[in-house]
Amino acid sequence: MSIEVNPFIMLEGTAREAINFYQESLGAKLLFMQTVGEGPLDHDTPLSDEDKARIAHSVLRIGETTMFVADLEPGQTRQTGNGLNLCISTSETQTSEQLYNVLKEGGQVDIELGPAYFSPAYGMVTDKFGVTFQIFTKRQQ
Repeated sequence: MSIEVNPFIMLEGTAREAINFYQESLGAKLLFMQTVGEGPLDHDTPLSDEDKARIAHSVLRIGETTMFVADLEPGQTRQTGNGLNLCISTSETQTSEQLYNVLKEGGQVDIELGPAYFSPAYGMVTDKFGVTFQIFTKRQQ
């Protein structure tokens, strides 16, 4: 079993600009980036070209730290607690379920834990202290 906790910065359409800034100012290395338009799209809910260009996920390496940066989904706005959150990555669905269930006690479920195109078990919860956690299960290779 492995668990990794990463800072995850969520922005309102400025993720690409932030990524460039962190590369220039902090020497960040861009390891991965995917736009909303490069992921699976819901054809019942068409998106503008601007929304398709939003960053769905990116992975930056700064020294020994891995950091994630993405844009909020279209229509979501930054508010206290969702601009910076912690992403807990696990290697097992069972571990993700345990962490998710513990963190949601007395808190709020933001995204139900379940399968997503990028993870066998993904969810988001804000704990009773107002800290938002993304729970991400890595796909087995």
